[in-house]
Amino acid sequence: MSPDRHGSGATRIEADLSINRGESELMRRASTCLAVLGVALVALTGVASAAPTVTFKATAVPIKGYAHTGNIFGAGAAVQAEYKISGQEYGGFPPPLIGINFYLPGGAKLHPTGFKTCPTKVIAEEKEPAKCPKGSAAGPVGKVLGIVAFGATRVPEEATLESFYAPGGGLNFFTAGHEPVSLEIPSTGKYVAGPAGFGPKLIATVPLVETVPGAPDASVESINVKVGSATKYKGKTVYYGTMPMSCPKKYLLVKSELKFAGLGGLAEQTVTTEYKAPCPRKK
Repeated sequence: MSPDRHGSGATRIEADLSINRGESELMRRASTCLAVLGVALVALTGVASAAPTVTFKATAVPIKGYAHTGNIFGAGAAVQAEYKISGQEYGGFPPPLIGINFYLPGGAKLHPTGFKTCPTKVIAEEKEPAKCPKGSAAGPVGKVLGIVAFGATRVPEEATLESFYAPGGGLNFFTAGHEPVSLEIPSTGKYVAGPAGFGPKLIATVPLVETVPGAPDASVESINVKVGSATKYKGKTVYYGTMPMSCPKKYLLVKSELKFAGLGGLAEQTVTTEYKAPCPRKK
């Protein structure tokens, strides 16, 4: 091999090594970028999949003014439902609530015949619960704790929650707040047959609430409501809801599903929670 050819070969080897080093550096940088991107995607996925925490309790309680009602086998009863919601997914608070499904325990029955009802239009359109007929209230006034927004500022608001029997056997709700803002929030609900292992299922919708234009929608942090009453029909006392006649699992399983809005980069989500209510007692 001549000196010229030898020199030319060395130059090519050095050039190849330089190219390889360059390619390796590019690959290293690309790998680093992909790793960073992967971490970012995981973080974003974690945010998108985050869900609020819901605690739920539902118990059978006596109907005021009627003896031998409450958590008794086969007796008339009202249902006391309590929800607590926590989360920071929506600007430090839970996302807005847009729906609640409530599953009565297996064996529970509804008897809407004979009960006065309030037209859905009065609640949903006119927003005038005071116009509802006497006797159409499904229970005493409950409470809701919400979070309302004024621009970037969020403040708590306590509101009342009224429930009314609706035509066709459903329930309508009216939430009213006065401080720091005036709120009138109608919600409608209907009963359908529940799945195996449960009694009737209530499907209720909740509208989004914007306190001021452009501000985040209101969130809900707690709900406390009691539903169930009695009336006279054809000379007999009729209870809107009656308890199961048996308790095979040593508890009554009650379930609820809370649906949260897909806002602020969040996907719409449903959080399911169950409560094991104590078995009824004998009369």
